[in-house]
Amino acid sequence: MQPTDITDSDYFHKVVDCQWACPAHTPVPEYIRQIAAGRYADAYMINWKSNVFPGILGRTCDRPCEPACRRGRVEEEPVAICRLKRVAADYKGDVSDRMPAASATRNGKRIALVGAGPASLTVARDLAPLGYHLVIYESDARAGGMIRSQVPKFRLPEEVIDEEVGYIAAMGPEMRFGQQVESLKGLLDEGYDAVFVGSGAPRGRNLDLPGRKEAAANIHLGIDWLSSVSFGHISKIGRRVIVLGGGNTAMDCCRSSRRLGGEDVKVIVRSGFEEMKASPWEKEDAIHEDIPILNYLVPKEFKHDLGRLYGMTFEKVKAEYDARGRRRLVPTGEPDHFFECDDVLVAVGQENAFPWIERDIGLSFDGSNMPMVDDMTFQSTNPRVFFGGDAAFGPKNIIWAVANGHQAAISIHQFCQGLDVKDRPPPMVTLASQKMGIHEWSYDNDVSLDLRFKVPHRDKLAALKDIKAEVELGFDEKLAFAEAQRCLNCDVQTVFSDKLCIECDACVDICPVDCITFTADGSEAELRTRLSAPAHNTAQALYISGALKTGRIMAKDEDVCLHCGLCAERCPTGAWDMQRFLIDVAQAENACCSK
Repeated sequence: MQPTDITDSDYFHKVVDCQWACPAHTPVPEYIRQIAAGRYADAYMINWKSNVFPGILGRTCDRPCEPACRRGRVEEEPVAICRLKRVAADYKGDVSDRMPAASATRNGKRIALVGAGPASLTVARDLAPLGYHLVIYESDARAGGMIRSQVPKFRLPEEVIDEEVGYIAAMGPEMRFGQQVESLKGLLDEGYDAVFVGSGAPRGRNLDLPGRKEAAANIHLGIDWLSSVSFGHISKIGRRVIVLGGGNTAMDCCRSSRRLGGEDVKVIVRSGFEEMKASPWEKEDAIHEDIPILNYLVPKEFKHDLGRLYGMTFEKVKAEYDARGRRRLVPTGEPDHFFECDDVLVAVGQENAFPWIERDIGLSFDGSNMPMVDDMTFQSTNPRVFFGGDAAFGPKNIIWAVANGHQAAISIHQFCQGLDVKDRPPPMVTLASQKMGIHEWSYDNDVSLDLRFKVPHRDKLAALKDIKAEVELGFDEKLAFAEAQRCLNCDVQTVFSDKLCIECDACVDICPVDCITFTADGSEAELRTRLSAPAHNTAQALYISGALKTGRIMAKDEDVCLHCGLCAERCPTGAWDMQRFLIDVAQAENACCSK
């Protein structure tokens, strides 16, 4: 194999599994160390630069970083990365003086942003300091989009939204509230240099079943119903409630129903429990609030008496798999299941709605009626129009909308400056030794078995009485420190110098996970089979040295390394060093640097 090129910015980035898995590439270990040191404002600003909404995401993120966490190699539960993000927000104090201001001078370019959700707000935050005149069109009376309208207040308090949206509003974009864009062609005709569409996926998917029209008064689309609850238009629901769907919207609907008078609330899903799209913790919270989840039931009919809904029938199904492992649901042959209800909330998915985008303006749509958008630049086939968030690729979590917004902002900046939007600016990377003495490091590298700490919750009875009472109370500073100590500092990399190595094998002897091997070279597939511990995860690299004095090479399996630093402590020649890797993923402010 060729020696590993550790100057490639992606190499060590990929080893920092949590940051690599985060769509916005937040430097997770870096901000966790700041929390452990009690430097909450610093931790917050590290988050704010990449994910824009630390307090919001610390409560609502779907946490793609946590399944990737290296702590999962040691024990079952990863570090509570998401909830530590909230700690930074809860204890940061006043950071308004750290926020960038809008540019004092305009650059002459005007950008329209459709929707004031997380994608548009991210674009605004990145472009405002560069002198752009930004105009945000929002049909609601306040900014936030689905953050404000669809996430229940018992999960995300209004004041958190106000604060973090307020930081962006203070940067000077022109907010046109109560203005729904009815024509993209009309918007383009107003002379904007570019238009960003961040309008989300605002339409809930319906169920066209017998009885749907007749009993419509008590059958509600989940996302519309949540919006009505959020804005105070709905304050009660029937005693018996059925929620259809297995995603996070369904979990929000059922838990909101419990707080608005629903005593007998159940979730009914056509798939199995493990296949539900809802996050595991969302399902756990619903079950904790005495909401049963019934699986493998396909809705057949809304039962009504002269328009008065009184129940639903379902067909019982089971999963069968063909020879290629493809699943299909087949009837079990059991009699239909009937459940009484007063109201039904339909949360079986969301769809994009683009009736306001004309089909004669050079903007192409695919067979699913979605705009054709480049997945790197977020530019549509009309070069002046960019998309992001749910409007670009369908419903996902807030963190994906933020990541899309950052990339779209780069493209808009490149486009407005007459540069190629595909010319992406490189990240900025530093590698710095953490050595303070011969065997001393500037970070805590003690690896021990530490079970994940539970986030305190409000008493269930108290929580169910008030739809605005936040259920999760967050870590206090003591628990936050203890949880932060579970981080394995996987951004502090083991860096090897073959010129200093004397092949004493001391590092091999002390390695607790047998990830280091000195052996003859070979092809990667063959080499992986004869390491000290076979390296089966090909998604993570082998760190390969150049030829050593004996002709052997050093091969380290990056997948199982715990970054404990014992190899560097034991090495008598300093061939191993522990170096802190920090990658600063480029944003619009760096977009001209590639030239």
